[in-house]
Amino acid sequence: MSASRRKNIQTQSSKEFTGIDLKKPALYAAGLIGVKVALQHTFKEMGVIKSFQTLAHMNQEDGFDCPGCAWPDPENRSKLGEYCENGAKALAEEATSKVVDNAFFSNYSIQEISSWSDYKIGKSGRLVAPMILKPNSNHYEECTWEEAFRVISDHLHALAIPDEAIFYTSGRSSNEAAFLYGLFVRAFGTNNMPDCSNMCHESSGVGLSETLGIGKGSVKLEDFDKAEVVIVMGQNPGTNHPRMLSALEKCKSNGGKIICINPLQEAGLIRFRNPQEFSGMLLNGHGLTDIFLQVKINQDVSLLKLIEKKLAALDKVNSKVFDHEFIEKYTEGYESLLAHLDKHTEKELLELCGVDEKLIDEAVGLLAQKSKIIICWAMGLTQHKNGVENVKECVNLLLLKGSLGKPGAGTCPVRGHSNVQGDRTVGIMHYVSEELNAAIKKTFGFDAPDHEGVDVVKAIPAMHEGKAKVFVALGGNFVSAASDTEYTAKALQNCDLTVQISTKLNRSHLITGKTALILPTLGRSDKDLKDGKQRHFTVENSMGIVHQSKGFLDPISDDLKSEPEIVAGIASAYFKGNHPVKWKLLGSDYELLREKLGEVIAGFKDMNTKSKGSGYYLPNNVRDLDFSKLPNQRAQFSNTNLPIHNLKENEYLLMSIRSHDQFNTTIYGLNDRYRGIHNERRVLFMNELDMARENLKKMDIVNIMSNYDGQERKVFQFLVIPYHIPKGNLAAYFPETNPLIPIQEYADKSNTPISKSVRVSVEKA
Repeated sequence: MSASRRKNIQTQSSKEFTGIDLKKPALYAAGLIGVKVALQHTFKEMGVIKSFQTLAHMNQEDGFDCPGCAWPDPENRSKLGEYCENGAKALAEEATSKVVDNAFFSNYSIQEISSWSDYKIGKSGRLVAPMILKPNSNHYEECTWEEAFRVISDHLHALAIPDEAIFYTSGRSSNEAAFLYGLFVRAFGTNNMPDCSNMCHESSGVGLSETLGIGKGSVKLEDFDKAEVVIVMGQNPGTNHPRMLSALEKCKSNGGKIICINPLQEAGLIRFRNPQEFSGMLLNGHGLTDIFLQVKINQDVSLLKLIEKKLAALDKVNSKVFDHEFIEKYTEGYESLLAHLDKHTEKELLELCGVDEKLIDEAVGLLAQKSKIIICWAMGLTQHKNGVENVKECVNLLLLKGSLGKPGAGTCPVRGHSNVQGDRTVGIMHYVSEELNAAIKKTFGFDAPDHEGVDVVKAIPAMHEGKAKVFVALGGNFVSAASDTEYTAKALQNCDLTVQISTKLNRSHLITGKTALILPTLGRSDKDLKDGKQRHFTVENSMGIVHQSKGFLDPISDDLKSEPEIVAGIASAYFKGNHPVKWKLLGSDYELLREKLGEVIAGFKDMNTKSKGSGYYLPNNVRDLDFSKLPNQRAQFSNTNLPIHNLKENEYLLMSIRSHDQFNTTIYGLNDRYRGIHNERRVLFMNELDMARENLKKMDIVNIMSNYDGQERKVFQFLVIPYHIPKGNLAAYFPETNPLIPIQEYADKSNTPISKSVRVSVEKA
């Protein structure tokens, strides 16, 4: 296959409809049907006996960590099963008995596979041997590990400077693999380490670091038991991290209240039928949300400012509404914040946020009386131009109420992938840390680069413009996850070499450089054996606990390597023994690797011992109310600005969302039963008033366009679905809508793509 022909490869899933079956949105999450669907997925991919045996080991202390989300495990694990429906689906995808081998690639050309939907590609099976796609070839073919490592080494040596290589990391990798990967990249001579955090919670990291001194949340799982109010913002726990519903249920049973702020009312926050309880399996379960504030897309700052203004008015009458002792002792910028709030009228803020004022007043009345408050959020807050300020406004409210550093209170950014937080903690970052560089020098004896590298949105133009020529991905599905899909695809195709370290086939294996490699690796559920002895690795969950993970299943192929072994193989081939780091030894001896990790990264000393069982918490300054690294050693109030979108008469704000049969870019099935969509993904959720304005009827077919800087981007053939969504707002699934997101539009400071607030227009197809 010629290089020019490769550029014609489709970068979107098939535009053909799959036969939609439209039903009413669900009024609860989980329950008996959730158990049924979970088992259907696992039985289909793994068989009955293997399914039950493997599920019994997932998220157990001596078992393996779920390959899905990063929600923490309770101290006392359920013997019935410590997993959710989507966790079972994630396991089924990873532990499938189907294989993608040499025969598969002989039967199917890259061009043919590229025409398949993302769902069909993902269902192809597990990768079982190293594969190479040579220049001008239309088929991958099997190669040896030695050949694969040599090809990578040759291409890296051919670069003019190290910064011509990009090394991407997915949140699926372990602490050990990510640390060794970052060590090699720095030894190679670059900080070009974009990672999936750049596309999701980077805004959280920046906003929290600048206000509280740490880019992580401060709550522990047990804080939900003690919270008086939990505010859930910009997220859909029932689909994206379903085990969070158990924590919210416990909060409710202990007398806590839940406020939900979101453009869509999600089934998981209406009612939860806990599948481990009689009331959840056979009765109605428990209602969760007490107050639902249906905010317009990206008007969270407007709503929070309005709440703060109303609380401030109450505080003038009763000075106990705000925690003035906490504000005086621990914070800076309080008076400035109040003055800034006075610049906006309540009427202005109310009109912008679009929420019923009676419901806002109800929320204000509740918050005025409480101090044990947790605010949880996900990408509904972070993936906007003002994503960092969205996070800072959440911090403002918590600081006003003194809701930090005590049981039942704090920040809770809910991470999407199972070790995305750990990857950053152990050194996957594009910016320079002098402290980390000094520790690497002391432990390993080489100088790490002292210039900043590129993140995701800067890496893509670098490849597009020919400034970067080698792309290596430690996990993930980069082309489907990134914004501006067509532009990203062309960027990858401009590379001389693309390398994917993966468990399963995905679209990024089909959008390649002139030469491409697929390096198959062990999954979370696979046993990692060395000389007959099983090894384990560690991960960090969403609340900062580091704990071990040990696979249960025999690997589907003897030709799989672990991620540390693959990284060590690349490094060893490149340096050929001419480097102070003993790469192959570190890649095989995880105990030694963890010892070295503990010497370099704060909080990881003695992790070989401490990570066993339930694991241990990493240090967190907010829990200790230690703000010594911030200006004047105080937590910082922030004066945030209102978002600006400048919508034209015919434009809407579109947010990309997941279906219930999806985790990140992995498509488990074609149903979104909580929203009433079955057997289809190409749908556009739209307010009925907007439909009337556009002269559209239910199930009409439309194209969606975005226009930034005079460049039109378009996706085709979407079915219009009337839905309870604010007027002027739209929602549709990703990655189908990722081509609409312009590469040059991203959050200030964090560079997170604006996936949740894209200006678009619609036209009948």
